[in-house]
Amino acid sequence: MHLRDLVTRPGLGLRLLHGDAAALDRPLRWVYTTDLIDPARYLSGGELVLSGLVWRREPGDSERFVAAVARSGAAALAAGEAVFHGVPDDVVEACRRHDLPLVAVPEELSFATVTELVITSLTAARGDRLAVTVGRQRRLLSAVAAGLGLDQLATQVSAATGTTCRVLSTTGREIAAGPQPLPDDVVDRVVAAFLTADQLPATLSGGDVTVFPVGPASEQRLTSWFVVAEGDAACWDTETTDTVGELVAVASLDRARRSEGLRVARAIADDAVALVAGGTATVAETSVRLRHAGLDPAGPLVVAVAGFAGRPERVETARAVLLDAAAHRGPPVVGVYDGLAVALLPATGGDDAAGAALSRALGRLVPGLAGEPLAVGVSRPACPDALSGALQEARHARDVAALRPGVLHVVTGEETTSHVSLLAAVPDEVRRAFAARVLGSVLDHDARTGAGLQETLQAFLDCSGSWTRAADRLHLHVNTVRYRIRRVEELTGRDLGKPSDRVDVFLALQSLRGHAG
Repeated sequence: MHLRDLVTRPGLGLRLLHGDAAALDRPLRWVYTTDLIDPARYLSGGELVLSGLVWRREPGDSERFVAAVARSGAAALAAGEAVFHGVPDDVVEACRRHDLPLVAVPEELSFATVTELVITSLTAARGDRLAVTVGRQRRLLSAVAAGLGLDQLATQVSAATGTTCRVLSTTGREIAAGPQPLPDDVVDRVVAAFLTADQLPATLSGGDVTVFPVGPASEQRLTSWFVVAEGDAACWDTETTDTVGELVAVASLDRARRSEGLRVARAIADDAVALVAGGTATVAETSVRLRHAGLDPAGPLVVAVAGFAGRPERVETARAVLLDAAAHRGPPVVGVYDGLAVALLPATGGDDAAGAALSRALGRLVPGLAGEPLAVGVSRPACPDALSGALQEARHARDVAALRPGVLHVVTGEETTSHVSLLAAVPDEVRRAFAARVLGSVLDHDARTGAGLQETLQAFLDCSGSWTRAADRLHLHVNTVRYRIRRVEELTGRDLGKPSDRVDVFLALQSLRGHAG
């Protein structure tokens, strides 16, 4: 109900003593009757204040009363004429000074009649809005049940409200797109606002965009979705606010449905990643498992590894953000292996394209990482027969990323120049054959006798060929280390004093380590 509806109602005799056309268009939220000199504590804004002016003892009282009513945000003052047989001029002047609309209530009209009219009108309007809301909710739910996608629902809501709405993830992926893609700098701004706002929904500075959380308030924002709506929500009418709120609710349902699907797919993805990490499967086996997980292994693939430094318990969060970031390039397979999130995704757009895309998407999470470093390693493209090596390369790159300062680093295989990169480029079967040819006799000897030759060899090479340091590490006598290394040389036919033979043995050991995960 608006003030105009009340003042122009036939038979009431109400007269507008102060106020223009804009004042008459003020909505009335409620009606409150008072004769207190300062009723501000009982007002919350939008009320029609009815007063018999009993509080007025002298003209100065009018200033105090009107100032308190105006300060509270009341819609208007309706002053009874019964006490003073009219409205005193000082009351009218005070209302003019504070730009508070003033209506005169004739002596023969009771406040109860005015109150009943306002409350009846407001109650009827609320019932109408409720009916509209229920009808709209039914239509939206029916549309969802009929298979209408979130994209189409967002388009419908945008058309109905005149407010463009989108649904985004925290890496900037458009779950429900608008009529055109948002510029990257705008995506960066809205993601940062969502991740850092003290309270949600939040309107960005400038009032051009408001962000709403999708899902329960208890969920961590880093892995959430949110609705981006144009404009300042504080300035919307009730219809727009309700309609956008219903889109948020439907988006929450859609997200919950998708999350259930992802939970089912997790076990399949974990198995596929474990098979790749083991390095013992044939190309056919790996391809079948990847297809089961939803990835086409026909072309080269990239492996990405992510984890929060020193926080293995956060691996599921790492999985969620890596899954969302990798999804910018198409549906990935993301599993968990050895305390890290591992993604397998198509290699398109050049050798460094995947690393650049992941770095761009994950970079948007920085405002919400809250000092928890996220380290990511990305392999170079690899064929299905070399995925185990690509995983090893990605893990090495992730280890390099974890050593760098800051809350986020994405390191690619191109940035690493160690033996890991060399081995990662070699098909798994070739590396297995090389390791068996160089160290097979040592492994067989250890299996028969438990002599510990492989462990001693590894320590000897890790200690740069120092007998003493290797002995200290293994808690052995230095002569025992010398004996075991000579035995390794006899079994392999290699001279560990020669750089070329030492490199062969070292690479064979690293190939065995890669197979062990």
